[in-house]
Amino acid sequence: MKKFLTLMTLVATLAASTPQTVFAQPAAPVAAPVATPPSPSLEQRIGTLEAYVNNGDPSAVLKVGPKDKAGNPTIPEGLVTPTSATAGPGHNAWMMTSSALVLFMTLPGLFLFYGGLVRRKNILSVIAQCFGIAGLVTILWVVFGYSMVFADGSGPYWGNMKFAMLKGVDSLPNTNYAYWVSHNVFSMYQLMFAIITPALILGAIAERMKFSAILLFVGLWMVVVYFPLAHMVWGVNGAMNGVWNADAKIKAIDFAGGTVVHMSSGWSALILCLILGKRLGFPKEPMPPHSMVLCAIGTGMLWVGWYGFNAGSAVAADGVAANAFMTTTIATAVASFVWPLAEWFTRGKPSVLGFCSGAVAGLVVVTPACGFIDASGALVIGVAAGLIPWFFCYKVKSWFGYDDALDTFGVHAIGGTLGALLTGFLATPSVNGNLNTNLKDIVGKSLWLEQLKAIGVTLLLAVVGTAIIAYVVKLVLGGLRPAEEIEVAGLDLAEHGEEGYHQSRG
Repeated sequence: MKKFLTLMTLVATLAASTPQTVFAQPAAPVAAPVATPPSPSLEQRIGTLEAYVNNGDPSAVLKVGPKDKAGNPTIPEGLVTPTSATAGPGHNAWMMTSSALVLFMTLPGLFLFYGGLVRRKNILSVIAQCFGIAGLVTILWVVFGYSMVFADGSGPYWGNMKFAMLKGVDSLPNTNYAYWVSHNVFSMYQLMFAIITPALILGAIAERMKFSAILLFVGLWMVVVYFPLAHMVWGVNGAMNGVWNADAKIKAIDFAGGTVVHMSSGWSALILCLILGKRLGFPKEPMPPHSMVLCAIGTGMLWVGWYGFNAGSAVAADGVAANAFMTTTIATAVASFVWPLAEWFTRGKPSVLGFCSGAVAGLVVVTPACGFIDASGALVIGVAAGLIPWFFCYKVKSWFGYDDALDTFGVHAIGGTLGALLTGFLATPSVNGNLNTNLKDIVGKSLWLEQLKAIGVTLLLAVVGTAIIAYVVKLVLGGLRPAEEIEVAGLDLAEHGEEGYHQSRG
């Protein structure tokens, strides 16, 4: 009996201490450990570094490595180079800087440039319009605009909703557009272009359009004109992206926005100012700029910011960006000298406004070309930019009598069109090897014909789209202009309840 009790106690103790061993179901087999992918070889690491320095495709480095018996490169299963899916710090830093520079062009560059040219009673209206556009366009860009322009897998004329609400737009590169720049940084850089483009239109309709009408017009204009045009020119499968889309219907080139930014805004500005009508008292009453000092400061800010606009459009801190930096400087400086020189010969005095207008014209005309031309091409563009837009502002405007208040049409529409055309003649693969990707057979030959086609599409979209939108806005709001007494008193107080300047009394 004693032995029996001892045996039962031992069994109970074992059951209590190891129930899983005695009563549990058999355990599932343990999975074999996953093999760790082989580390990149030294040759692959060096190749990745070279790809980063040269702004090349890091995935191509995978082809460097062991070879099979036939001598073909082999890629070990699971091998990924260390930097093939991450942003490069140098390129990212340049693009974040460029984004800030392009925003600096609008806030405060453009509103000081335009603000100095209007009468003092309307300076705050220009500032408010620029801020309002910046906020409105940002909302549209985040919700659907970026996706409409840059989503892949879409048609040649319009994007899709793949990136709506910036879904999937994270810090990893979107290699459709840049190997080493974060997708979110790229999206913010392109946002700055979307902000300044409709803001340029303000110059033609300054001092005489309701704030509410401007915001509604810009919202519709972005959807009808800017988003589809930007997709056609810069989208990876855009209908007019001749550099990267082998199937482009029009094999045109536009480095930083001759058609997308300047032609679209400039020609739209002309149509809108014609529909809107002239300022009260124009052209009988003198309407000189109230502060050429502010205008000159704004011009300097535009010039500095434009390096982000043009050199930043390389989407990397590489040799193409360096070339764009140089050609932008040359063309702008030359045009800033030639415009007042033309005034000197025709009017007897070179004006500060002439220096400012020439600088902006040079920036505009070189924009589509800067990454595709050399120094001699930049010199040609500088001279052309100083003479042709000047002639339109000096003579053509007076011949036809339209009230383009701050010469947006003369500088941006004419300058953008001129730049797009000259790019077709002056582009050279010696400064940008990407021209050999899909355009090798037409660069230096018939590229200018493709540029003409792109000019025609841009002009048609801007003119027709603007006319329709303007009349829709007029119908919805019951008019585009404020009451006459408000226009006479100035938009600052009536529209914004503030004055730009306060004079002491007593």
